[in-house]
Formats: sequence, C-alpha cells, structure tokens
Amino acid sequence: MNTTANTATRLARLTVLAAVSLLALTGCAAPAPATSAPAGDVVTIENAWVKSAEDGMSATFGTLANSSGDDVTVVSVASDASNMLQLHETVANDSGEMVMREIEGGFVIPAHGELALEPGANHIMLMDLTAPLKAGAEASFTLTFSDRSTYTFTAPVKDYSGANENYDDGHKGAGH
Repeated sequence: MNTTANTATRLARLTVLAAVSLLALTGCAAPAPATSAPAGDVVTIENAWVKSAEDGMSATFGTLANSSGDDVTVVSVASDASNMLQLHETVANDSGEMVMREIEGGFVIPAHGELALEPGANHIMLMDLTAPLKAGAEASFTLTFSDRSTYTFTAPVKDYSGANENYDDGHKGAGH
C-alpha cells in the first residue's frame, strides 16, 4: 500500500472514530433543563376567607403557598364580588401610623415558600362591592401572575370586627 492510500485510510478511520465519539458524548450530555411550570399550576391558597360587609369595602385573607423552585409574583386579582380589587400592603407612613396602600409590583411568593395575607398586613382589597358579602356565603377570586397564568379559588365569607386600617391618604377603611 502506498503512503497516500495509507493516509487516506487513516483519515477515514479518524473521521469515523470522531463521529462515533461525538455521538457517544451527546448521549452522556445533561438533559435540557425543564421549563418552569406556570405559576397558576404551582400556587395554592390555604385558610382563605373574606370579611363580611354590607357595602363599600372588604378584604380577602389566607396563606398563598408556592410549591415551585422559583419565586412567583401575583400581579392582579379579579372577582365578581367587587368592581375594583387591589393587592394591598400595610406600612408605616411618615408619622409612624400604619396605613394600607396598593403594593407596587404585586405579591411575591417565594420559591418553596408562603405569603400570608392577614388583617393589618398584606391582603386582597375589595372596593366598590357589587353586593353585600354575608357571613356564610362564598366569593370566588382569580389571581393573575407575572407569567400571565391564573389561579382561581373560592373563599367563605366570615364576620370579623377588626381590620379597620387607614389608607395612605388618611381615610379610614370603612367596612374593612
């Protein structure tokens, strides 16, 4: 065999060996990371309830739980019980008085964590109720997340005499 033929044969064998090696390595590569589940599939609410009110305003409370490894953000909420809903936080104003206001950016529920919605703290605010919220009734809510997915839950209405916080503009939260 001449040297040109030997070189061509060796080159062909090296090419086949390289191709087989690449195929073998591809089989050993780490799997592609799974895409995150929609927030609406990984969030639940526990112990949800709504404060009873004849008219005006009310609030929804409970504990939002996130079973995923990523933080999720609730950006809005809707309900037939109210014409206007907001995600509220309660903070100290300039004079140190606790006031409630719409939270900028929404509620962040930490990865594998919880976010408590409680009287005097974070809560879902219902303003301009469409009908009285009577103890024993139920109200449904749909949360929308930053990934545009949604989660719907129903909460019982309960009598509660607390949660009469002030607004950031100095008004009292009547019925709240």
